[in-house]
Amino acid sequence: MKIVFAGTPEFAVPALRAVLDSSHAVIAVYTQPDRPAGRGRTLRASPVKQVALAEGIRVCQPDSFKGSEAQQELADLQPDLMVVVAYGLILPAAVLEIPMCGCVNVHASLLPRWRGAAPIQRAIIAGDTESGVTLMQMEAGLDSGPILARATCPINPADTAGILHDRLAKLGADLLAEHLEEILARRLIPEPQDESRVTYAAKLDKREAVLDWTQAAAVLQRQVNAFNPWPVAQTTFQGQALRIWRARTITHRDGTASPGCVIAHGKEGVDVACGEGALRLLEVQLPGGRRIAGGDFANARSLNRLCFAAA
Repeated sequence: MKIVFAGTPEFAVPALRAVLDSSHAVIAVYTQPDRPAGRGRTLRASPVKQVALAEGIRVCQPDSFKGSEAQQELADLQPDLMVVVAYGLILPAAVLEIPMCGCVNVHASLLPRWRGAAPIQRAIIAGDTESGVTLMQMEAGLDSGPILARATCPINPADTAGILHDRLAKLGADLLAEHLEEILARRLIPEPQDESRVTYAAKLDKREAVLDWTQAAAVLQRQVNAFNPWPVAQTTFQGQALRIWRARTITHRDGTASPGCVIAHGKEGVDVACGEGALRLLEVQLPGGRRIAGGDFANARSLNRLCFAAA
């Protein structure tokens, strides 16, 4: 069978490798155009493109699939199946109809929960204890297609978005490999999504990463976890933005401390009062500096009676 793969970020790489390891031919890889990256803002190929080039696979990078030229290029390939994983471009209905077996998508949530752009981070912020991946037959709506298969995994209290991302990327690749033959043979029975259970995972905004110390410590810890590695939770320390990479909730019995005030500090980290409970800062970073342990941050400066503020 002839398979076209469409994906862009690192999340899609394990799935691409799973298809490459199958007995079928990956005849082309679609990925977003090269983007400026790094301090020099030089064009950088996506992780998926890098793998495709290393494997000697044809790479296609249209700006959009709305035009007839991009659609015709795909049609000329005569694919039996298109596998889509975090591609980042909308596929019109005309494109979805080109492959004989249609287009299938590996989505990083247990659909219909967390349709949209940031399912991993939204699941952590919401306090979900379980996540997973969904193999979906694509249709014109946003992640609304019928479900072909699912696989679940726990969300642990210390899981950052980066940790969960890597776990789900592997889980999605395994799920795709497990069911690829059934998809090509059309043996899977699509299950319509329950529209009454739909939630949406809006794209992340940097402004969300600013911590509001009047919130409960448990809420803030989930934000710290969700925004690691991007955009990274932050607060203000002596007029500078202090990035908080890791933190955890602790028991706080002093009800007199105002939210945002340091109530204790030492080798374990910096304890900050919250609207409910306290948050221990375990790893932080000042502008231009490196990431350091909260204890080292505390040892290098006086934090007594200091209050953090919104950045």
